[in-house]
Amino acid sequence: MTTEPSAYHRRVAEQKRAVIVEAATRLFLDAGYAGTSLAKVAEAAGVSKATLFKQFPTKAALFDAIVTQSWAAEDDGDLRPPTGDLRAGLTAIGRRYVTLLTRPGMAALFRIVIAELPRFPELGEAHFAHGKMPYFDSVRRYLDTENTLGTAKLDDTELAATQFLGMISNYVLWPRMLLIDWSPDDASMAHVVDEAVLTMVARYGAANTAD
Repeated sequence: MTTEPSAYHRRVAEQKRAVIVEAATRLFLDAGYAGTSLAKVAEAAGVSKATLFKQFPTKAALFDAIVTQSWAAEDDGDLRPPTGDLRAGLTAIGRRYVTLLTRPGMAALFRIVIAELPRFPELGEAHFAHGKMPYFDSVRRYLDTENTLGTAKLDDTELAATQFLGMISNYVLWPRMLLIDWSPDDASMAHVVDEAVLTMVARYGAANTAD
């Protein structure tokens, strides 16, 4: 006799988890991290406290889940950028980064962290450790691969990843922190990605780098 949950029960648990995370995100944004209790989250999500505590025993665990989900890649097939062609690979990364930064709720998540950081520095640490850093590392590993293949010549792939992502986020995301109505159109964001790619290729492409 197996004690493993059935596919149906796993699906129900996943659905409830998604509803809880969505409700918690709304409450954190409206009432702040300190002003949101797990009891309020359970009520807003329409689940029992026992169900919520089984999924998320602490408010910190719930916030970690929100961050991880917000930064998770969409399941649309092979998300690995093409290797052996620096321009093509960076273009794929840049376009996916725009999609990530403009995902519903992403700007709100940054606002929650920034607003609550003085009282709850652990929120910033969680956002960095569970969200931004894993994504950043994926870009750095891509650049390491291009270095190994000889299509790029970089002495510091960490710095290069910072430069590339920064050129995009400084236009796509950060103005949203101060300007609620900041919403550049798709063509403008695509242009920013293209220019960032050209800058990186000109600086780090093997054919353009002097020995």
